[in-house]
Amino acid sequence: MYNGIENITICDHPLIKHKLSIIRNKATGTNEFRAIVEEISTMIGYEALRNLNLEYVEVETPIEKAMCPVIAGKKPAIVPILRAGLGMVEGLLTLIPTSRVGHIGMYRDEVTLEPHEYFCKLPSAIDQRSVFVLDPMLATGGSAVEAINFIKQHGGRDIYFLCIVAAPEGLEKLHSSHPDVKIFVGNLDRQLNENGYICPGLGDCGDRIFGTK
Repeated sequence: MYNGIENITICDHPLIKHKLSIIRNKATGTNEFRAIVEEISTMIGYEALRNLNLEYVEVETPIEKAMCPVIAGKKPAIVPILRAGLGMVEGLLTLIPTSRVGHIGMYRDEVTLEPHEYFCKLPSAIDQRSVFVLDPMLATGGSAVEAINFIKQHGGRDIYFLCIVAAPEGLEKLHSSHPDVKIFVGNLDRQLNENGYICPGLGDCGDRIFGTK
């Protein structure tokens, strides 16, 4: 919980902190950076998935029949914000491999820092699925707010936002724009700099994941 807000969870886990320190290092190579982003995503996803609804079905064990819990309803939807969000997808699919995967393409104007959408493809029946929006960095919050706007316009209601690091400015903007969205953050960093980058941050996460520095 962040500042008493129930819908914001800072995942204060020693392993996340340790792995974050590795990928903060500018000397960490692309392969290691990509692998650790996936590992951290799995740990954050584990916390976020705690809220999934369950139903009971009859299972025959080697000993007897029993009523056992399974995830209820339609398969969850994983929606990365392109392109950096792609680095988190496998981490979530490790936990829920039957999930449906959509994509939202956003880019940030380098002058105004405002987000612009160029692609949106979501799984069917999005209104009946838990939707997990992924982006490693929550900086100004603009892209996250707009991506969730698109999902809501398509009928999405049960929405989660997962990121690895966030700036206070972006976290507050996202929550104030979408107070119903459940937000899970690997680490809350200090602030944004004058260029809109998170400090101390990770640098350009997309470039570091895909080796396009």
